[in-house]
Amino acid sequence: MTPEHIVKKLFEEVRSGKNPDYATELMADQVLAHQVISEEEFTVIRTPKDYAEHVKEMIDTYGDFSLEIQEFMVQDNKVYVRWRQVGTHVGDVDGYQPTNLPIIEIASAVYRVEDEKIAEYWIQIDRAGIENQLKRNKNN
Repeated sequence: MTPEHIVKKLFEEVRSGKNPDYATELMADQVLAHQVISEEEFTVIRTPKDYAEHVKEMIDTYGDFSLEIQEFMVQDNKVYVRWRQVGTHVGDVDGYQPTNLPIIEIASAVYRVEDEKIAEYWIQIDRAGIENQLKRNKNN
């Protein structure tokens, strides 16, 4: 499978919440996950099982969310994806009690594929935007 096909499958099957456990087919045993939060960069090592659990937690928090890929570019073994996720705040998020109101996440990531598996990714999520929505929803 090409890097493009692998990352598309990740979004269609795993990240969408449709089949989180399919991560074992698409991700290396250990994936370097580089994350940026408020200009602070840190790296964690994720396993396919960890990633599947993370997606399942998103389902518990945001229900059956929709996921729309807004931009998708491929360069050699790297794939850039920008997406918009819309869910409903049905679970506790950072101390905010469920409001049953919509929550929109805008995020992007670059995935590096090696030996037909995702080996590394760099992700940025508009966490401030999510926090602003949680605060606004809490006051409604």
